[in-house]
Amino acid sequence: MELQSPQKEIYGKERFTALQAQRLAQEIAFGPVVFQVSRLMVKFGIFQMLDDHKDGMTMDEIAHQAGISHYGAQVLLESSLTIGTVLFRDGRFYLAKAGWFLINDEMARVNMDFNHDVNYLGLFQLEESIKNGKPEGLKVFGDWPTVYEGLSRLPQQVQKSWFGFDHYYSDCSFKQALEIVFGQHPRTLLDVGGNTGRFATQCVQYNSDVNVTIMDLPQQLEMMREQTKDTPGHERIHGHGCNLLDRDVPFPKGFDAIWMSQFLDCFSEEEVVSILSRAARSMGDESKLYIMETFWDRQRFETASYCLAQISIYFTAIANGNSKMYYSEDMERCVNASGLKIDTIYDGLGMGHSIMQCSRQ
Repeated sequence: MELQSPQKEIYGKERFTALQAQRLAQEIAFGPVVFQVSRLMVKFGIFQMLDDHKDGMTMDEIAHQAGISHYGAQVLLESSLTIGTVLFRDGRFYLAKAGWFLINDEMARVNMDFNHDVNYLGLFQLEESIKNGKPEGLKVFGDWPTVYEGLSRLPQQVQKSWFGFDHYYSDCSFKQALEIVFGQHPRTLLDVGGNTGRFATQCVQYNSDVNVTIMDLPQQLEMMREQTKDTPGHERIHGHGCNLLDRDVPFPKGFDAIWMSQFLDCFSEEEVVSILSRAARSMGDESKLYIMETFWDRQRFETASYCLAQISIYFTAIANGNSKMYYSEDMERCVNASGLKIDTIYDGLGMGHSIMQCSRQ
């Protein structure tokens, strides 16, 4: 594995003094406490109160406005003070920069909701998931082999946070992705793992001639049809139900473009090669296959690499037990092993997405 800048410079040397490292060790040890305290500071509106009151607030004022006891306000504020999300001067509390980001940075909000509603309880089974190669944490929601079979049956709040997370990281890149894909003028597009049809809807509205077929689990296609039934161009969105993990399931032929957005990170390398190999066999000489992923090693900012590396643990404990947010060279190896070649890689789309444009070898 060879890292590029800025990750190469950051991850190749010690970043902390001894005191900073000691502090980080304790932050890790108390990580679950820090997370839940900070989540409640958001939920109870305390960070927002402090943002609204630039001259600060007393503990009693915060307790009264938040509708919690003096004791409850005290333990949350004292914890937050040592975390670094609030400040204290002359008997009054103020919002610190980290607290401001927790209420104003949409990425932080989406990640917090996702980790609380989707991941928190199941992460207790991370050890078993790593040992068994199965998403043992998924059992807190139901008895499914992967989260995708059970997605339509997850509790409503869990679904909301799951889709909110998924859509946040994909939607912001769609505009640039459409320009890349339709620069090749496809008339037919196969959207593999198209989920609720958000990209397919964008496609048929972007181009009035294209027909899009979504290839996904039958239960996902039912959700897609419900979501797209009233959208312009929905009559040009079609479904092809199958289990993509079945190695005997072929890809339908005759498509100018095959699109895989935030899809291959749901599978192990062996499964990725199987999927791409079947896709390659369905392609014509002029067909293009597009893989859009957030590769953790191709990020402009290190904070993005940090987030993506932690998201991999969701796949381990909850989603399927064997996939991750990929290192780009690992994906390149899978592409080459499947009978495809990478024509070009587009970086810097949306929230740090890359698109690998591929054709047959």
